Amino acid sequence: MEQTTWNFIFIGITFAVYIGIAIWSRAGSTKEYYTAGGSVSPFANGMATAADWMSAATFISMAGGIAAAGYGASKFLMGWTGGFVLLTTLMVPYLRKFGKATVPDFVGDRFYSNGARLVAVICAIFICMTYIMGQMRGVGIVFSRLFAIEIWQGVMIGGGIVFFYAGLGGMKGITYTQVAQYCVMVFSYTIPVIFISIIITGDVIPQLGLIGDYIKDGPEKAQPLLQKINQISIDLGFNEYTAGTSNKLDLFCITAALMVGTAGLPHVIVRFFTVKNVKAVRKSAYWTLSFIAVIYLTAPALGMFARTNFIEEINGKKYQEAPEWFTNWENQGMIAWVDKNNDGVMQYRAGDVFDGKPSYDDSNRKEASPRKVSNEIDPSENEVYYDKDIIVLANPEMAGLPKWVIALVMAGCVAAALSTAAGLLLVLSTSISHDLMKKIIKPDISDKQEIRYARIASFGALVIAAYFGINPPSSFVAKTVAFAFGLAASSFFPTLIMGIFSKKINKQGAIAGMISGIGFTLGYIVYFQFLTTSKDYLFGISPEGIGFIGMLINFVVAFAISSITPPPPKEVQDMVEEIRIPKGTGKAISH
Repeated sequence: MEQTTWNFIFIGITFAVYIGIAIWSRAGSTKEYYTAGGSVSPFANGMATAADWMSAATFISMAGGIAAAGYGASKFLMGWTGGFVLLTTLMVPYLRKFGKATVPDFVGDRFYSNGARLVAVICAIFICMTYIMGQMRGVGIVFSRLFAIEIWQGVMIGGGIVFFYAGLGGMKGITYTQVAQYCVMVFSYTIPVIFISIIITGDVIPQLGLIGDYIKDGPEKAQPLLQKINQISIDLGFNEYTAGTSNKLDLFCITAALMVGTAGLPHVIVRFFTVKNVKAVRKSAYWTLSFIAVIYLTAPALGMFARTNFIEEINGKKYQEAPEWFTNWENQGMIAWVDKNNDGVMQYRAGDVFDGKPSYDDSNRKEASPRKVSNEIDPSENEVYYDKDIIVLANPEMAGLPKWVIALVMAGCVAAALSTAAGLLLVLSTSISHDLMKKIIKPDISDKQEIRYARIASFGALVIAAYFGINPPSSFVAKTVAFAFGLAASSFFPTLIMGIFSKKINKQGAIAGMISGIGFTLGYIVYFQFLTTSKDYLFGISPEGIGFIGMLINFVVAFAISSITPPPPKEVQDMVEEIRIPKGTGKAISH
């Protein structure tokens, strides 16, 4: 069968399953819409949370970042996994005990203020909208390759599907759909890597292949794979693959922002309200970490294998002899080549690529619109552009795997983007319908009206997200998502931590902290991403890592304002103590 036929089969089957689950689990009440009735088992919720959390940035971009940057991309692995540990130990057991369905709901009640609730709603909208942009971009990339259409058309298709099952089923529908999506993701991520590991190293376990010998050229020429890729990188003008090249302060700030941002993500926090009690929360967290580990421990091997295959498949080959996968992605605008030294040979080297992408005459595969280049061209200058987001998708093609494996990967990428987009969409809709409309603007609306407002909000959010998915702030999905983590780190994480563990923080401090933290972070991102091309960052900290500084600003401002304004009411302080210390434990006795 043709590749397109396999693609349609796999995507069609998975979509039919998702839509069928959405219809079967349609929400009939606000409790089912917001928290799936609180009756999801820890095992199922762990699987659904893993799917919700492992977005297109994880599935599509993380391995692409590892392939391109090597050790430097460890910030994603350390930040995202470390953040989940913070989330499950410092956040969700206490928030679950508090019993509120959304983060703004907790903020509004803990800080006894609709003003605080409103600020939290605005923060949730900024965070979720930024995050959904990355998911919509990922969906567009997959569908553009899958059906040979433009990225904007792929974004529109993905958005329509997400709206159908998220708006119809609410949290109940999303939960069971995400269970199915995790199953698709884990098989589509691991099976190709196992095949490629066998081809390159002979090891059936990819993690062993990563530290094993490269045997593709024959057993007699076997050498450690890491040694081979390090030498290739040096020969092409790059630093060693296993060496770090980033500014250490920036690397620390990005890792920290991803970590605390994970612990402040509203769409992940709300997942733990779907189980029965705090004990079930802890069990659910255990299962979630286990399911996440399967993919995260595989990503470094995938990135390494992809980089090896990419270089061997194209570097030094004549353009007319480029492999089919290169042509396919070139037609989608995700790969391009400019013959800077006019020798007809593709040269992938360290250094800048070129401004823009060239257009080609498909009849003779030559550059139709020659670029103006300097008369003095360095023969070793880089001539190849590729979008890092295609690495996972192109990897099976580069390795020559069967067509059904390629189709399976496509289905997994779609599942990753749709699962997270659905969770984010739910948070957006509930923040607007429940926290804004029900709690602030129109307290007397019925459950039916509340769900209607949620679905209207979902549609509006998707329209905006689709626009930015087509015109993203960054073409690299993981970078766009990193901005969302920075916004969460600078707004929700400090506020939730102080709300749980400090009885001194009052409403004035919480509001001022959230506004100053997210205001500084958002302003920094907008300035360097949209208003200037300068890279003259504050202390060398990039926009992806500035959320860590925004977090510190939030803490400082909140404590400073709380120290000069009246303390929280006695009942609020008692509530905070009750959240942290279960009844019947007693208090410490001093001697």
